[in-house]
Amino acid sequence: MEQNTVKTWAECAPRLIAVAAGRAPADLVIRKGQWVNVHSREVLPDHDIAIAEGRIACVVPDAGYCIGPQTQVVEANGRYMIPGLCDAHMHIESGMLTPAEFARAIIPHGTTSIFTDPHEIANVLGLDGVRYMHDEALMQPINVFTQMPSCAPSAPGLETTGHEISPEDVAEAMTWPGIIGLGEMMNFPGVAAADPKMLAEIAATQAAGKTVGGHYASPDLGPDFAAYVAGGPADDHEGTCEADAIARVRQGMRSMMRLGSAWYDVESQITAVTEKGLDPRNFILCTDDSHSGTLVHDGHMNRVVRHAISCGCDPLVALQMATINTATHFGLERELGSLTPGRRADVILTSDLESLPVEQVFARGRPVAENGECLVDCPHFDWPDSARGTVHLGHELSATDFEIAAPEGANTARANVIGVIENQAPTKALQADLPVREGLVEGTGEVCQIALVERHRGTGGAVNGFVSGFGYTGEMAMASTVAHDSHHMIVVGTDRAQMALAANRLAEVGGGVTVFRDGAELALVELPIAGLMSDAPAHEVAEKAGRMMQAMRDCGCTLNNAYMQHSLLALVVIPELRISDLGLVDVRKFEKIDLLEPQS
Repeated sequence: MEQNTVKTWAECAPRLIAVAAGRAPADLVIRKGQWVNVHSREVLPDHDIAIAEGRIACVVPDAGYCIGPQTQVVEANGRYMIPGLCDAHMHIESGMLTPAEFARAIIPHGTTSIFTDPHEIANVLGLDGVRYMHDEALMQPINVFTQMPSCAPSAPGLETTGHEISPEDVAEAMTWPGIIGLGEMMNFPGVAAADPKMLAEIAATQAAGKTVGGHYASPDLGPDFAAYVAGGPADDHEGTCEADAIARVRQGMRSMMRLGSAWYDVESQITAVTEKGLDPRNFILCTDDSHSGTLVHDGHMNRVVRHAISCGCDPLVALQMATINTATHFGLERELGSLTPGRRADVILTSDLESLPVEQVFARGRPVAENGECLVDCPHFDWPDSARGTVHLGHELSATDFEIAAPEGANTARANVIGVIENQAPTKALQADLPVREGLVEGTGEVCQIALVERHRGTGGAVNGFVSGFGYTGEMAMASTVAHDSHHMIVVGTDRAQMALAANRLAEVGGGVTVFRDGAELALVELPIAGLMSDAPAHEVAEKAGRMMQAMRDCGCTLNNAYMQHSLLALVVIPELRISDLGLVDVRKFEKIDLLEPQS
């Protein structure tokens, strides 16, 4: 594996000092821009940035003395010079792309540093999958830092994964060059209960001097929250309201506010800064989950910063939340996150701080994008055969695999139903009285069927249930091998025969997402790597994903980014109700419950 790394400060300090002092020429000088200083939170006009060895040598009113015959000069022409944007918490796999293609998609949007938790692939391929992601990450022309996944499974005893992550795996990964910390600690009941395995993973991370990521997906801010914070997580991105954000920063955590493809949690929390006046340096912006369509058509961290500004945040504060705050949190303030001497020369030129058009991007001192076009190669890792062909159903499924037997003699059945909430990760625990026909419980109107099909070990198992909120009509089904976090197969439909067609189709192509209606396939996104990612270019994947989402709309769904809602229906660490390969899970109690309530 060939790493694409920037020289350390120690390796290039003599040259940086010589350039700053005028004893040696710079490699690149960006002239006459407005210097956005995220340390002092001010804009300083008419400044130049001199760059050498991929790092900033100096930022001065006139760097003419740093220009030699071979120095490249870029005229900023009064534009703002801002640091490359940082995504503090995200999952590359959610983009349906490999690290290389993800990097190619986000570079034109000005993201030059990402902190990624590959726990999706960890659930399918274990430590090997994490290593593959880590290795491809180090090949990229931007900074891709990997957080070692902490929870596979995310909720032991409530789901079965393809592989498990152990404290020994965590300790080994902490020695890898690109590991920045521990990924989100989703097993928050385990931490609060002082589970030895969870604490061993946290201890191994802290012993390595790295950051422990948090995930506290509960509205309870009482003793359980206090116990979780005492367990060591340093940040959290699961807040959905102002009180959540305030509680986290008061306890010494960083509040990460996310705007992903389907998670809109910035507006409801940023009032902690804009109205309550809390110190903004303890707040960080992130995406968490962005699919390829969002990346190609809407943007990445530039989209999040623009959104924060539209919610009333001062542009300079919003930029701090997407640059220096993130770097400081991960112990990288001397490496990135600002346009100051010694830091990696990750620079964006933009003509407006509010609408934030990304006109030119430099990463590690070289031009990487201009006016929406990526200018550099993003090398691909040679993914082994073991990372492909990971969908094993055990047998060809039929409509009978999705039947739900009613209590004997019943005309109706009261079912526990998963209720989808638009633009949020949590669900509602609902109940519905459903009709019984020929001894089988049927969906009706707003309530359709959901199944979690085991796909790692070929057991042939299918757990059936009901879900509300998608609005599907007619005879249809949608299936996906992206099923956070255990990544079995989620099938949602109004007709059992269509559900079988969709599931079998994904087994045939080795994973992905498909939509069927009336016996015909309306859309297919092939995801051959672990059933999670494609190594095709981002625009191709985005085009197929767009057709998939249009197919969902054609089947009656009106939810914003409903695919993301679909893919999280098995996430048994976010309340209230989820489905797993072991049954229906009430996440409020972390207990399995019956699908059908007893007859009165």
